[in-house]
Amino acid sequence: MLWLAFGLPSGSEWFWIFVVVFLLFGAKKLPELARGVGRALGEFHKAREEFEREIHHSLQEPVSKPAPQTTQASSASPASAPAPEGAVPREEKKSA
Repeated sequence: MLWLAFGLPSGSEWFWIFVVVFLLFGAKKLPELARGVGRALGEFHKAREEFEREIHHSLQEPVSKPAPQTTQASSASPASAPAPEGAVPREEKKSA
């Protein structure tokens, strides 16, 4: 990431980058390498568009809140009632 501090390569720098890539991979591998880079960029572009479409769709969709649950008062003991979310369960005391 240090090269970003100096800016993007200009014309002559691209030439030297191409020369180094050509020497490393050879003339036979360059078309294959270019195809691979092109496919990767295409996949990245598709994934980015899908992500943007999903974000846009989620912003357009109204947020639906779940209906509140109504509980009926019963003669059951409070220990048998469901505990509120996040509550620590208590141990029941048994009479001897």
